[in-house]
Amino acid sequence: MLQSKKIIIVFIVISIAALTIWYVTRTHPIEVELATITRGKVEATAVNTRAGTIKSCQRANLAPASGGQIAKIWVKEGDRVSKDQILLELWNKDLDAERELAQRQLAMSHERRREACIIAENAQRESARTEQLVKQGFISSQRAEDADANARARQASCDAALSDVKRAEAQIHVIDAGLDRTIITAPFDGVIAQITGELGEYTTPSPPGVPTPPAIDLIDDTCLYVSAPMDEVDAPKIKLGQQARITLDAMSEKVFDGLIRRIAPYVTEIEKQARTVDVDVSFIQTPIEPILVGYSADVEVILESRKNVLRIPTQAIRQNNTVLLLGKNSKLQQQQLQTGLTNWSFTEVLSGLKEGDQVLVSFDQDEVKVGTTVQQKTIEP
Repeated sequence: MLQSKKIIIVFIVISIAALTIWYVTRTHPIEVELATITRGKVEATAVNTRAGTIKSCQRANLAPASGGQIAKIWVKEGDRVSKDQILLELWNKDLDAERELAQRQLAMSHERRREACIIAENAQRESARTEQLVKQGFISSQRAEDADANARARQASCDAALSDVKRAEAQIHVIDAGLDRTIITAPFDGVIAQITGELGEYTTPSPPGVPTPPAIDLIDDTCLYVSAPMDEVDAPKIKLGQQARITLDAMSEKVFDGLIRRIAPYVTEIEKQARTVDVDVSFIQTPIEPILVGYSADVEVILESRKNVLRIPTQAIRQNNTVLLLGKNSKLQQQQLQTGLTNWSFTEVLSGLKEGDQVLVSFDQDEVKVGTTVQQKTIEP
């Protein structure tokens, strides 16, 4: 009986020691980031390779058609102007004097024409009276012929005077055209972005092939769009009218909806190894926030979209479309996937996973591999 008790005590001691050794040396589960497979929207997108730029639908670099000295600047930078409003004038007093002279000549031409035409009407009446007297036999036919010739000559003088009037009017039009070449007017409603030149300075139009700063830079800031370079590989997938998302570095927390309005018909070769196609994206709704022309912007073109599909975080997918799936006993096992649409955030799962499955997201731990026991990492508040 005593011997049996000793055996039981020894067995209990050995068991406790074995349990202690197992507890101390057992493998602890590794904390990892896991993602649960859910349903949602997945989009196939294309993004610009370099930063895009906010541009104005209308922007004019205005300069006078002829050179001259700046005499008047009617606006200042930041002013809002209306179409056809005068913005700047060059010295043109000589043309003003010529126009005044031409107007006086036009007035004289009108008076001369009036005089000549009155005389012509009187001569016509005299010729008619002479014709009646000839028929009655009071005077000779020679008198009638002389009166008719005089009436036609007077009418020719009236017609010549009308030509003088038209010539004087044409002279005024010529001078007006010269005056227009010394005046800059707004071709559309907008805001003055920049003025180059001061009163008294000499300005000239830009000669061919030699760019010079414009006298006035006018921007229509009520109509804006984004011009962004897209990789030539993505260009064939982009179509006019496709929806896009616009983000600005200056307003990183906001996303604006846009539409593709233009696709350049050529490839830009700024970088030989990264050729791009410029794509213009317009805002669907005019932004309430003030947006400056020249802001940098990014464009994400939505090529295709599917709703309520099984999806997985794209970063969870490994090479050859495989994932590490949380299996029985919290051990990781490799699972092959068949995928559909994909973007930087989510990828559509066609087969290989079901809703509620959990997969490994992070791969920065070398000890995490197939067969490793893991547990969900606790996210600290």
